[in-house]
This record gives sequence, structure tokens and C-alpha cells, in this order.
Amino acid sequence: MFAVTNIDDLVLLAVFFGQTGRNRAAAARVVAGQFLGFAAILAVSVLGALGAGLLPESAIRYLGLLPLALGLKAAWALWRGGDDEPAPAAGLWQVAAVTFANGGDNIGVYVPVFAVAGVGGMTGYIVVFLIGTAVWCALGWFLAGHPVVAKVLSRWGHLVLPVVLVGIGLVILFS
Repeated sequence: MFAVTNIDDLVLLAVFFGQTGRNRAAAARVVAGQFLGFAAILAVSVLGALGAGLLPESAIRYLGLLPLALGLKAAWALWRGGDDEPAPAAGLWQVAAVTFANGGDNIGVYVPVFAVAGVGGMTGYIVVFLIGTAVWCALGWFLAGHPVVAKVLSRWGHLVLPVVLVGIGLVILFS
């Protein structure tokens, strides 16, 4: 789930790291910004999941409509030829802001999953997602140094996102 909802972040991280000129201090700001932005995504997702606990249990499955709608929206944008994002500057706050702003699909998927996972499951997801964020930063650094790989990922990675979001939405709806 982490990998699929963050494919676009991997491409953005490669762009951010590419802007650092391989400067380690600048790269550390990118990493810090990624963690800050992703922590905000997790905080909103946890709050949303806890709020979902106020809903009757029979209504929670309808939260699957969120990732379903996001997946259909992403597929529509793909079909229409949209989804072009400018490359922002690679400072801590810029990376954090872009990561958070780019996290709508993450929140839409994480809230219903967290809502059905309970506190223990949610904690497990958060730990795995934070480890995933570290891995993503390392991969972004790697990709920034290998433009051929970054080009392939940026060309095809966006095709996977709508399919998986629709799949996650359907699983939540029908489980």
C-alpha cells in the first residue's frame, strides 16, 4: 500500500535530489522535508480514522469510496493527458509542503484502512510507512543519479496508481 500510494513521491524525490547537485546538506533537507510532510499525512490519516470510529461499523466500508474516487480521478486525468507537475525547489519546507499536498491519495487510502485496522494495526502501518519513507529517500537519491531509471519510472509509474487505488477502494467496499 505504501509503495503504490507513493510512486509519485519517488519521482518527486528524484527531482528534489537532482536539484541538490548531490550536496549532502541539501539532500538532508530533502529527507527531513519528506519525513515532515509524510508525518503530516499520517497525522491527518490517524485523525480521520479515529473520526471514522464515530461512524456505525456498517458505514466504515463506504470509506472505500475515497480511494475508489481518487483512483477514478487519477485514471481520468491520465486519460485526458493531465497530471503534469512542475518541479519545485528542494528546501525543507518546500519538500514538506509538496509531499503533504501530493498526499491526498495517501490520506484517502490510509483513513479507511486505519479505521478498520484498530490501534495496534494502525501503529504497525505507521512504523512500516516510516521505514518505507526512509527507503523511498534512499531510492530517490539513487534515481537522481541514474536519469534513465528516473525517466522510465516517471513515464510508467503513474499507470499503476489508478489501478491500485480502484482495487483498494473495491476491497474496502466489499470486505
